Amino acid sequence: MKLPLAPGATIGILGAGQLGRMSAMSAARLGYRTHVFSPEADGPGNQVATVSTTADYEDTAALARFAAAVDAVTLEFENVPHASLVALAGQVPCRPGPQVLAACQDRAVEKRALAEAGVPVGAWALIESAADLAPALAVTGLPAVLKTTRLGYDGRGQALVATLAEAEAAFAALAPHPLVAEAFIPFVAEVSAIVARGADGAVVSFDAIENRHRNHILDLSYAPARIPIGAARGARAHAEAMAHRLELVGVLAVEFFLLADGRLLGNEMAPRPHNSGHWTMDACAVSQFDLHIRAVAGLPLPLPGRHADAVMRNLVGAEGMALVAAMAALPEVALHLYGKAEARPGRKMGHVTRRFPLGSLAFLPDTATVAGL
Repeated sequence: MKLPLAPGATIGILGAGQLGRMSAMSAARLGYRTHVFSPEADGPGNQVATVSTTADYEDTAALARFAAAVDAVTLEFENVPHASLVALAGQVPCRPGPQVLAACQDRAVEKRALAEAGVPVGAWALIESAADLAPALAVTGLPAVLKTTRLGYDGRGQALVATLAEAEAAFAALAPHPLVAEAFIPFVAEVSAIVARGADGAVVSFDAIENRHRNHILDLSYAPARIPIGAARGARAHAEAMAHRLELVGVLAVEFFLLADGRLLGNEMAPRPHNSGHWTMDACAVSQFDLHIRAVAGLPLPLPGRHADAVMRNLVGAEGMALVAAMAALPEVALHLYGKAEARPGRKMGHVTRRFPLGSLAFLPDTATVAGL
């Protein structure tokens, strides 16, 4: 693979969701074609890609044709089968590579990788059988959170337990096994940091972000995070260390819990653009999607200067879509819809970002920052 990719080259994207859509739009602005591969025939990414392949991620013949048709491959979510990315990596450069995907697909492997990069994590234990429950809870204490090691997102695949009996019921209900038990963390804020690492090893990162969830789904993101400056710098430093540890090429998001004493505990990471980074599309010189495509294509990574403070809100389900007309009328609000036809409960239909003058967000009460959002 000759770097950087020449204009007109084709970047393959595994996944046709909204992250693939916005990545494809950034690729188009940089003169690249995109080829989306997904079992979904009319996903948000399909609607804007140059070419689409509709096939199962384990269809080896379709994957081979896809590899032959693209100049590099990236992904928009981490639930692509690891074996499929390994197969593709033998035919075309994949960014991020299979080693990154392996670290982010399994919560147990993920926690070990975070610790190896120097990122503190809360107490946790692996649960492979019901017999492991009591010893695991002795490590984490109660209450604890039981989570599937694979395939969980937006609150799926996890349960809060306060007793051994509740843990036994959760173990029977959650799948797939094994599970991890995590100590319940009394955090004061949820924080994320997004970093991009190029093929040459250069790293840049965005300001740390403060996140709030509703029904286990990200509701609001505040940029910059309204947290002590030391914690904000620490989140970025941890994310950058993790990108180097994984030898990532692309974008990585790392989520943290901020404790009352100012310490950060690593929670999860995602090797692709992240929901909490959507504000970068409207408040930065280059967005997380721009940096992701630049890294995949081998282009230089500019510093993502922020020219405004911002609050991002997800538009979820019918409730979120009911706000669209009002949002579209506000000049300080940028509206992004994903092209999804059905507004199902819990489904992310789009997002809005409200911009504020630089430095003003820290001085506005929550009611002011959310007004109109």
